[in-house]
Amino acid sequence: MFDLHRLRLLRELKHRGTLAAVASALSYSPSSVSQQLSLLETEVGVPLLEPVGRRVRLTPQAEILVAHTEAVLARLERAEADIATSLSGLTGTLRIASFQTAALALVPAALSLLRAEHPALRVHVTQAEPETALPALLARDFDLVIAEEYPGEPSARLVELHQEDLRQDPLRLALPALPDEAAPRTGGARSALLACAERPWVMEPPGSAARRWATTLCRTAGFEPDVRFESTDLLLHLRLVEQGHAVALLPDLVWGDREPSVRLVPLPRGRRARRLFTAVRTGRSTHPAIVACRRALRQAAGPAEG
Repeated sequence: MFDLHRLRLLRELKHRGTLAAVASALSYSPSSVSQQLSLLETEVGVPLLEPVGRRVRLTPQAEILVAHTEAVLARLERAEADIATSLSGLTGTLRIASFQTAALALVPAALSLLRAEHPALRVHVTQAEPETALPALLARDFDLVIAEEYPGEPSARLVELHQEDLRQDPLRLALPALPDEAAPRTGGARSALLACAERPWVMEPPGSAARRWATTLCRTAGFEPDVRFESTDLLLHLRLVEQGHAVALLPDLVWGDREPSVRLVPLPRGRRARRLFTAVRTGRSTHPAIVACRRALRQAAGPAEG
């Protein structure tokens, strides 16, 4: 019978990529991780790692072992969920990762609901973009991730993850509040975009789903955006629009319960909203802490406004 601890180290290597990353995540030394994986190779009787330059990669046999390890760990998480369900109150720690606007607009209200209903539950929140948070969820760094999906940029539906919708979050063209003949209030969504063809834009960095969506939106309208400012911080986007330095594409979640401070124009149909959702590992989806957190987040999110 294979040692589960060593199997988990092999799984960690698949998700984290290097022995050093595994050692850092688990507070081991790289030599200790390497030694344990060598012992696992002896147990299995076949090579599990092969050198690639200065790094190593998993052999096909190692990939088979990791797939079975995932199934075992998922079953153990279901067992943990069943035990937690049998208890009268929620305890322990729930680790959440959220992107910025959800962390500002949804998480505080959800935390208040959780604190009122489950005061013994400790919640740890980290701000992280979905591109890094979802792989970290698979690596078991988080228990729940609040993520976003832009129109035409669907996220991968991995069998290891269970997704649940939160709401649709409308996206709008954001313009300085001062009157501006270059961006008329009438003429339709495409005309409003075209009127901004010569304006400076602020967008998220290249490679992000939001940037790909925004670039495609502008190109479909008939122009290449002049992107002069790049940041993942949507509050910086907002400030640049407020001060008249740029135009932007902002989600309604930016406002929370505040009145907009800039002029907002609807976008063309079919490109008007991003999908907000939560993701957890499949084996943990029935854990009462996960169920309670998702319920609190749905209450905090409320219905989307068109």
